[in-house]
Formats: sequence, structure tokens, C-alpha cells
Amino acid sequence: MSLSPIKQEILENMLLNEKPMKAIEIASESKKEFPPTMMHLLGLTKMGYVSSPEKGLYVITQRGKGVLGVPEVSKEKAAAILSYAAHEKAFNFYVTVGKPLSLHAHNLRDFANKLDKADLASAEFHLQRGDFEAWFKMLGDEELAKKTALLKKKNYAGEEMRNQLRSMVEQRFLDLSKLAGQPVPTEQ
Repeated sequence: MSLSPIKQEILENMLLNEKPMKAIEIASESKKEFPPTMMHLLGLTKMGYVSSPEKGLYVITQRGKGVLGVPEVSKEKAAAILSYAAHEKAFNFYVTVGKPLSLHAHNLRDFANKLDKADLASAEFHLQRGDFEAWFKMLGDEELAKKTALLKKKNYAGEEMRNQLRSMVEQRFLDLSKLAGQPVPTEQ
């Protein structure tokens, strides 16, 4: 089923935030007026793309993720995404082409930690080139790749971009760890 551009944008913002949100917050994130946003949310709910876990709050459903091209992840797939990537498949941070930082990330948790150690220019360089998206896809994580593309589309920059990306990766790590039945470390 094809979505209107407004409904797609609302779903994309909900995917990026991935927490129950009030309709007014969704309208603000989508830079839309409240009444039409509410109308679209009701339509998306009827289609099964959005649910309301609590009165006044909305969250994207797995079906909503699916319409955005994000497949459901099994326990086995979650474990595979979280596994340690060999050195040749690690993410290598660069400041720019030909200028490596000697920082390598071997899994999502490692990536979140190394992201803070990398120069901000490196994070911006890789986000704009689509390198993060490509690495997340290589790990098998289509959802994180999609969220990273949406982050880039929103033109986040500087520390705000780094903080958003780190937060997204950390949350994804926790969600996948729970799904895979792996212990979730409390310290970093």
C-alpha cells in the first residue's frame, strides 16, 4: 500500500523517535499543524501502522515499520547483528578520505563508545557519506540503517547529531540484546 507523503513523514518521525509520543509532539517533529496530524494519526491507526498503548500516546507498530521497508527481526537475527565483527568488517573511522583515525568498532556497543572518541568532523563526514548506514546494513540491521538515513535527512549536525546517533545505537543495542535473550550490561 502506498502512503501519502505526509503519512510517510509522520511514520518516519515516529520510527526515528521510537517512543510513545503525544500527537502534538508528532506534529512538532513533522513540522505540521496539529489537526491534520491528528487526522493522519487516526488513519494510520486504522491501517494498523500506529497504535495507542496509552490514551493520548502513539507509537509505530511492526506493520508501520514494514511499510517503511524495515523488516521484523528474529531472535537469531538479533544475535547475529550483535555479534563481534572481524577486523576486516569493523567500522573504521576517518576524518576524511585517506585520513584514518585508528579507531575501529566491531559491534554496536563498541560503535557507540568509539563514536564519542572520534572527532566530530569524522562523525559528520561518515554520516553525510552514508558510511554508517552501509555498515549497519552490512551487520544486517536494516532498522538502524533506516533510522540513520532519517537522521541524515533531518540535517542534524555537530554534537546534537552525535548525541542523537549514539542514543539511537545504544537503544538499538539494548532492544536487540533483550530480543536475543542476551544479558544487558549496565556499565559502559
